[in-house]
Amino acid sequence: MEEPRQLLHYEIKGKAEGAPWLIFVHGAGGSIRTWKFQEEHLSKHFRLLLIDLRDHGFSKNVLPEYDAYDFEIIAGDVLKVVDSLGIQKAHFLSLSIGSVILQKIDMMRPNLVDRMVMAGAIFDGSWFMHMFVHSGKILTYILPFRAFYSIFSFIVLPRKNHRLSRYIFKRQSMRMNVKEYLKWVELYKPFFKLIKEYVARTLEPKCLVVMGDQDHIFFTAANKFTDSQKNAQLSIIKGCGHVVSIESPKLFNELASDFLNGKSVPESVQAEPVPYKWSELRALKG
Repeated sequence: MEEPRQLLHYEIKGKAEGAPWLIFVHGAGGSIRTWKFQEEHLSKHFRLLLIDLRDHGFSKNVLPEYDAYDFEIIAGDVLKVVDSLGIQKAHFLSLSIGSVILQKIDMMRPNLVDRMVMAGAIFDGSWFMHMFVHSGKILTYILPFRAFYSIFSFIVLPRKNHRLSRYIFKRQSMRMNVKEYLKWVELYKPFFKLIKEYVARTLEPKCLVVMGDQDHIFFTAANKFTDSQKNAQLSIIKGCGHVVSIESPKLFNELASDFLNGKSVPESVQAEPVPYKWSELRALKG
């Protein structure tokens, strides 16, 4: 069993002190390794702060312990790391449910966020999310939770060119145990209340939402959100699904860095994702 820790596990990479901070918030089941395709490109422009969320990666036995989680706890974990490093202002980059955590961070600490990029962002308590909440806990008593996670990832990422995203997240999620997994499933209950709050409020920081046009579950809500917010812009990577940062990293990195550096970004770009063979996936490390 790993030793208890007061702070989440984090790593700092990229440009030296004085460069703008860029803080990464991964999705459920992910880890710092989620950003392996972003590190080299974005570290040329920013000082990167990569964080493993509670129960993910190397952030195990984080104190204090809780019987159940809410987004204030999860966002608060991130803010403790930020405060320990004396960060007053930073850009943020999130993925999937990380976008909800990022919105909570902005609500709790409105002067912290400079610009934000949200990949595969979630803006809607859709029928799919309700189904996931109610079925997740029940099915865990029938199926091993990793089997349920595999089913869930296939529903969100069903195509051949989504294989790499599915593979990476399944590998990363293996560090979670059943108890941790169930706490994160329960986190989707306060999700519905929180998402109504932040969708209805006026977004102050400038925000780029990057979605794949094959993201069949979350795309429509992202389009609606960006249409309603004057400081939010949608950029579509055609030919990609939910995890655009993995499926088309070169295009995604260019969009993110240009936006964070104050440059204009196109409304859409065309990707040519590679449909990995299973033999190629098994040969990957990390």
